Amino acid sequence: MHNQTNQHTTTTKTKPDFWAHFAISLTLVGGMLAANFSSKAAESFSVEVIGSGKPVLMIPGLMSDARVWRPTAEALANEYQLHLISIAGFAGKPAIEGDLLPRVKQQLLHYIEQNNLQQPAVVGHSLGAFMAFNLASTAPDKIGTVIAVDGLPYLAPVFTRTNDTTVAMMQGQAAYLRQQYQQMTSEQLKAMTAQGLFIQATSAAHQQQVLDMAATSDAKAAGQAVYELLTTDLRPQVHNINSKVLLIGASGAMANATDRSAAEALYQQQIASIANATLEFNPQARHFIMLDQPDWLAARIARALKD
Repeated sequence: MHNQTNQHTTTTKTKPDFWAHFAISLTLVGGMLAANFSSKAAESFSVEVIGSGKPVLMIPGLMSDARVWRPTAEALANEYQLHLISIAGFAGKPAIEGDLLPRVKQQLLHYIEQNNLQQPAVVGHSLGAFMAFNLASTAPDKIGTVIAVDGLPYLAPVFTRTNDTTVAMMQGQAAYLRQQYQQMTSEQLKAMTAQGLFIQATSAAHQQQVLDMAATSDAKAAGQAVYELLTTDLRPQVHNINSKVLLIGASGAMANATDRSAAEALYQQQIASIANATLEFNPQARHFIMLDQPDWLAARIARALKD
């Protein structure tokens, strides 16, 4: 995948390294094996609700579903009402045709209104973090605290290593990648995910969970989501966010201080225009922080929701 992403740009092609795998980790994300549950909320997602108290939406990443957030949700269920989202086309959920993430956003806003959720907090992982930024910057008065777990307002700079990257620069790559995904079999999608497994989670068992989720995801849906992530830049609008934002990064797979410093700077720049935003990195966790450091993450989310 990292070779494909250089096909349509003028940037210098470099050998596969941490950043190439890091790029894979933010797009090719899996999760835990799905159970047979869902309550249909919209065509673009389903919802499971557990617990009682202040509402919190929990959104997984690409090719993940609500099971990724279940242990964290259970740790919070005594004080919060958790709305666990599963997006169409991911982890065995039926796919839909056409645009995906714009429909998820609009239908989530409708879900919030329909269910009379008063400024729910939004906790998102990777693609789910992007969705949290999207919701909060589109409807700032309707969204409460945002907790973004290893995801950004714009994904593409993770590929390019610079926040100078624009949608116009990425358009060709994004279209090419979408076409590639559309032609993939489930086995090819699984094989592509395997390229970046070491960056996803520490244990072999958790890495296998990521792989299993990829095998049950719809390649066309994944490709559409990747296209939308690479061609949607929320950085010009995140200054609209009124609520508190906590962005949590994972640096456990970073080989040296230079990589860690570069990642932290890139993350910080993307949230610089948000009035009340905090950045924190976990040096022990890889991309799936909820798998690598479940107790730490649950405690950190609980603290952020109370602050």
